[in-house]
Amino acid sequence: MSLADPDTPRPSLKDRFYAWRTALIGSRSFQKRAARLPIAKTIARQDGEALFDLVAGFVHSQVLMAFVQFDLPHHLSGQPRTLSDLATRTGLPEPRLQRLAQAASALGLMSRQSDGRYALGRLGAALPGIPGLQQMVRHHDVLYRDLSDSVAFFRDGTDTELAQFWPYVFGATGEADPEVAATYSELMADSQTLVAEEALAHLDLTKTQTLLDVGGGTGVFLTAAGNANPHLNLQLFDLPEVVDPATARFQREGLASRATITGGSFRSDPLPTGADTISLVRVLYDHADETVAALLQKVYDTLPPNGRIIVAEPMSGGTSPTRAGDAYFGIYCMAMQTGRARSANEIATHLEAAGFASIRKVKTSRPFVTGLVHARKV
Repeated sequence: MSLADPDTPRPSLKDRFYAWRTALIGSRSFQKRAARLPIAKTIARQDGEALFDLVAGFVHSQVLMAFVQFDLPHHLSGQPRTLSDLATRTGLPEPRLQRLAQAASALGLMSRQSDGRYALGRLGAALPGIPGLQQMVRHHDVLYRDLSDSVAFFRDGTDTELAQFWPYVFGATGEADPEVAATYSELMADSQTLVAEEALAHLDLTKTQTLLDVGGGTGVFLTAAGNANPHLNLQLFDLPEVVDPATARFQREGLASRATITGGSFRSDPLPTGADTISLVRVLYDHADETVAALLQKVYDTLPPNGRIIVAEPMSGGTSPTRAGDAYFGIYCMAMQTGRARSANEIATHLEAAGFASIRKVKTSRPFVTGLVHARKV
């Protein structure tokens, strides 16, 4: 007599094959047999190494953190150095420094030379040339603390330190601690450079007359756009706390005569008018769906007919999850306790709901830096 629940649908052939395959791969006897077959042995070894990298991933991230915090990219920039020399420069006991140097060398951050000295590895040498990356590494101690109890983090989303670090996300106006606001603006400015470079490499602004950057911070994106397009008039809209540093940036870059800055919150204040293109660079993923919908509607209402909207930010892979979009930014947004990394298709759906048409999802060269979607007002 069958004890199967008559209301439970019979598994499909695809699901039955999945169950068989999963059980087979997870079988210890299969793993042992596979280890003796040339092709299967290679696959099994690769899978084992990949799993071990996941297990060791947190340790690897802490080696990177120490590598940056002890300023090893700077100490090794001129020449390879002995452990004794590096110990003097970093203040670390030499035996402990050796463990760090060996670990960093294994990860490609450093390289052990034949004479026993240590040099920068390829990844370590590239680190200073990537704008904002070292600052982001230093900032990640906040995220690491939030994830220290991952079970509690995923179960109930208890208060996180990261959520307290980003006051602007919650629409703080005039209440943000000046030091926190300065840290926020500096970190965003440093990391925004890469996003601006990647987005502008895939955008044609030659027919744009005036570009309004909403939530544009201290003007990094507008500065890059203005320098690349001498005809472009620039408008920046962000909270009052960033008006002064944005003004100073435009003055340093010789763009002050082409730039207009308006302080305000897109939640409660009208957007400046007069722009034929509005950009949202790393804005939507900071906010919940209802805030995104309201903002996109406001952008649509502000733009003239045939006006363009540009959305540039890290994006989820959607039906094809990505390491950067889903295994990093998705979790980061969770720790912020607001917003989420959306796929290009989800963003397109929001744009369509606001009334936009001619929606184009652009494949960028470095999707781990930013995705790109743009559309036009009907």
